[in-house]
Amino acid sequence: MKPTVLSSVVDHDLCIGCGVCAAMCPDNVLEMQFNRFGEYNPFSIGECTKECGICLKVCPFVGGNPDEDAIGQQLFGDVSGIQHRHETGYFLNSYVGYSNVDGHREYGSSGGIATWLLEALLTEGVVDHVICVVPTCDTEGLFAFRVFDTPEDVRTGAGSVYYPVEISAVIRQVLETPGRYAITGLPCFIKAVRLAQNRNKKLRDRVVVTVGLTCGQLKSRHFTDYIAALAGVRGKVMRVHYRGKSPDRPASNYHYTFTTADGEERRIFWNEGIAEAWTNRWFTPHACNYCDDIFAECADVTCMDAWLPEYSKDSRGTSLVLVRSPLVQKVITGGQGGYLDPIPIERVLQSQAGVVEVKRQHMMYRIYLDQEKGSKVPEKRVTPKKPDNHFLRQEVFLKDQMQVASKDLWNSEEPDMQHFREGMRPYLEQVRRSEWISRVIMFPLRMVRQMMRGYRHG
Repeated sequence: MKPTVLSSVVDHDLCIGCGVCAAMCPDNVLEMQFNRFGEYNPFSIGECTKECGICLKVCPFVGGNPDEDAIGQQLFGDVSGIQHRHETGYFLNSYVGYSNVDGHREYGSSGGIATWLLEALLTEGVVDHVICVVPTCDTEGLFAFRVFDTPEDVRTGAGSVYYPVEISAVIRQVLETPGRYAITGLPCFIKAVRLAQNRNKKLRDRVVVTVGLTCGQLKSRHFTDYIAALAGVRGKVMRVHYRGKSPDRPASNYHYTFTTADGEERRIFWNEGIAEAWTNRWFTPHACNYCDDIFAECADVTCMDAWLPEYSKDSRGTSLVLVRSPLVQKVITGGQGGYLDPIPIERVLQSQAGVVEVKRQHMMYRIYLDQEKGSKVPEKRVTPKKPDNHFLRQEVFLKDQMQVASKDLWNSEEPDMQHFREGMRPYLEQVRRSEWISRVIMFPLRMVRQMMRGYRHG
């Protein structure tokens, strides 16, 4: 039997759960379901008779498929005025700003520009339908991709979602229903859509705008279960708002709000335990270890938070935007309600410096270790390398251990916060000890550098 996405990707824990393989399978024998770790995977529901390999050809984590550089060159390489950087891929222009439309900035992530842009695409007649993620109030899957035709409906999807979703149903809808579509997604999802467009003319003709979102990592649904338990939630969670803004706190210290079936509401801030789980890669899918695309390089436009000193203190949030498509550029420069100023690409990179380090430098060492062990890893654009920095090596090693341990320790059927915390404590102690030693060792070097800078400018 020929290799399939199940044998080549899922069995090696390299599936990100986008669902494009299930949508494009001509036999319709793949169905997206949650695995025991709360992550989406395709499962076989019938016999594969065609053995066409389409499921592999549209997978963003299969070696041999075009990478982001090749897809970007195909899509944007001939655009007049296009520029390229290895961190961002192609780009025409970069902007900073926010939406002035009522509700966009308040309820959206960062400055609400992604919501403003999607609504502008509809109202200006660029697209007929918008595909985005919205809440479902279904405890078996709190969020899902849906197709919308009005700005009012699109607004229900405002805000970030740190919960697994898959795109198979809406891709099938695009293939069945003519029209012009805009679709939002994380880098790996947009790459999968582009690979599918290369294989299917209907998809190529009908998806006319792709809106990407920067990404450091995805999370399983057990991440939401854990943070809800940490916030003191009892009972089934019906709704989650992941990016609540408080006027007395900086944009970076946002809060999650959980609502249960009986109306109970609990709130927890980033610095009250979310940061610990997020930065240490708890409940992160294994496939995220092998994504080197930060800026959704295959998308027509990418939106992100302006994590820069002059903007991050503003609790209302501020957006950064990378434009690659002339069509989107026209909408942005001519649309009403979006307040955007040009910003140098170097500032955009600065805003995502931490993510760039994790997705590039950490990945170099991670793939190096995998190759030493003989593990199967997808082909990536980074060169496997053992870094000279001992503390970086220690950080990668410990966080990879925590990533695995968090998935094994959390029992979604009978969550036990005390058992989970006790299991994670030894790793956290090692991380804190390593960070303390690093600061002690690096302090004299930083002082010398400051003295030298003062000497040169004196």
